[in-house]
Amino acid sequence: MPDLGGLWSDLADLVLPAGCAGCAQRVPGLRQDFCPRCVGELESLRPAPTRPDPTPPDLPPCVALGPYAGALREGLLAYKERGRHGLARPLGALLAEVVAVAAGPAGPVTLVPVPDTARAARARYGDHLDRLARHAAARLRAAGWPVRVLRPLRALPRPDSVALDSAGRAAAADAAFRLRRSGAVPPAGSVVLLDDIVTTGATLAAVSRVLHSAGMTPKGAAVLAATQKRRHQ
Repeated sequence: MPDLGGLWSDLADLVLPAGCAGCAQRVPGLRQDFCPRCVGELESLRPAPTRPDPTPPDLPPCVALGPYAGALREGLLAYKERGRHGLARPLGALLAEVVAVAAGPAGPVTLVPVPDTARAARARYGDHLDRLARHAAARLRAAGWPVRVLRPLRALPRPDSVALDSAGRAAAADAAFRLRRSGAVPPAGSVVLLDDIVTTGATLAAVSRVLHSAGMTPKGAAVLAATQKRRHQ
């Protein structure tokens, strides 16, 4: 894996009143909204392949930074649901580490973030994955990777996936994405899908199918967190 530089080496220590995004503790020495203990927890994570069970058809090989738990889970929730948009920078840097594994040897990479619906983007004051993609791309470029971010898709309104089972998620995802009218721009190098969390894989599989129909077959998908399936005893 190429050296992207120390994740926190270029981040100044900040003391913010909101508390740590990973554990909510109000401690001095926050670094981009995380306390030293949570920084250590995040830096200990290593990107690794993940696969939902069952695996939906057309899901590309998927790499996750870690399980949806601990400081990673709380940081994502703070970023997406609690308006802490400054977390886009450290989370985007973490996502760059995942992209480096998902894309393989350093070379041209086209990042395609899963788009937010218009409603979700309004609620979050912007597309949260678009922000992460821009920071991830900047991190990779600084490490010498030729990277661009492509947004060939738009997201249609769909029901909240929290209330859906696996079959419902798959059906909703299949109807959720369309190519933009302007058409798709030919990708440069490997195409890597970006998402924050993978649960059933239905969304990434649906996006992959739409892109494949436009001649852009993803090499893989990079996500920050993978949910862990709970098995009933």
